[in-house]
Amino acid sequence: MPVKVMIPSPLRPYAGKRDSAEFSAGTVGEALGHLTTEFAELRKHLFTEDGKLRSFVNVYVNDEDIRYLAKENTPTKDGDTISIIPSIAGGVTFSGAVAVPGRAALNFARNLWSLIVPPRRIGI
Repeated sequence: MPVKVMIPSPLRPYAGKRDSAEFSAGTVGEALGHLTTEFAELRKHLFTEDGKLRSFVNVYVNDEDIRYLAKENTPTKDGDTISIIPSIAGGVTFSGAVAVPGRAALNFARNLWSLIVPPRRIGI
């Protein structure tokens, strides 16, 4: 039974719209190498030009973060599941808070305010 590599939704357009792929691999790096060989367009989204895993790409083997194991040299065995979790970012950060642009900020503020202050009934 090979290693299963889970492909997240944002990367599926570069992997033939597949949600997973299976390979025989002894390490995470080997499995990702097979993945990027089969789906060449994925390479630029997972690796830098010098072949290092991009800092915003998180990889897990059976729910264990490889950054705290042996990184790409983390061994795999048949039946393991490798999950690729890209960080998705947006907005502008300042003082530890996220600024939400335009109308979204107004809608967020209104919804938050309605949770804090109960609506008043208007009587005649």
